Amino acid sequence: MFSILIPSYNNLEYLKICIDSIKKNSNFNHQIIIHVNEGTDGTLEYIKENNLEFTFSNENIGMPRALNLASKKARFNYIVISHDDFYYCPNWDKILVDEVSIIGHQHFYLSGTEVGAIKENILKANSFPPKYNAGLTPDEFNEKKLLDNIDQIKVHNFQGSTKCPGLVHKDIWNKVGGWSEEFSPTGGDDSDFAMKLWNLNIRIFKGMGSSLVYHFGSVTTRKKNKDLNTYLGSRGNKIFLLKWKIGINFFEKFYLKAGPEIKKNNLILRYDGPLNEPHKDFWYFILLFKEKVLLIYLKFSLFIRNEKKK
Repeated sequence: MFSILIPSYNNLEYLKICIDSIKKNSNFNHQIIIHVNEGTDGTLEYIKENNLEFTFSNENIGMPRALNLASKKARFNYIVISHDDFYYCPNWDKILVDEVSIIGHQHFYLSGTEVGAIKENILKANSFPPKYNAGLTPDEFNEKKLLDNIDQIKVHNFQGSTKCPGLVHKDIWNKVGGWSEEFSPTGGDDSDFAMKLWNLNIRIFKGMGSSLVYHFGSVTTRKKNKDLNTYLGSRGNKIFLLKWKIGINFFEKFYLKAGPEIKKNNLILRYDGPLNEPHKDFWYFILLFKEKVLLIYLKFSLFIRNEKKK
């Protein structure tokens, strides 16, 4: 039914949970394709022993290149973009399949809903994304606790999608050229993919509030250092700004209606149909002017930097 692309970078214990959950909690038989970055923790041996499909690189080539390589093995018409530190909850796929059937065409980008792992023993079901404490690591993971409380965690369908786990038709994936590799290793690449879909005139960006994955959370980036997420986000936004002439936050706010300013009080915007062209009011043009100033400043900074290298 789906070809699920899972880049993995020495996260074997998380990857095992991810694969097991897909096999156990799916209603349909899916193709699982793992891209193994390095695999020095035993990942490669595990995949071979279990006859799993995979692509491989001797070094960490990053999310975009890994997804693109794995996608070449996709046999099914629908591609799911996944992280290796997801636990897929029961019926995650049926909810997406039913929605695809309702839509009736290829021009959409659907997503499941990430349930963020937290330390606190409280349920934050109405926040975005919903948060729950079922363990922060494979050793701590309490599957029964998560599943016993699953109905309390579900949220309504929301505008904009979470991008990952993301579902797209393979023809659409191929038309936009998959993930943009200039964003490697990661950071901004998911927003860039959404922009490419927008430019293909796709207007259905929908998050399914009952299709849940438990997300242990940025496991790969946490391995590096505490500043890496900030660095990747900043770098990714600069690449995005140079490429599309607007920043990620501006795109998500005015186009996807899913940016941080839209999620007021940390609540998600209920899905109410296909998106329209952005409403270009006074604040749109004020913030657009700010984007253009930032773009000019960024280009000037890069010019000065290049001149100094000569």
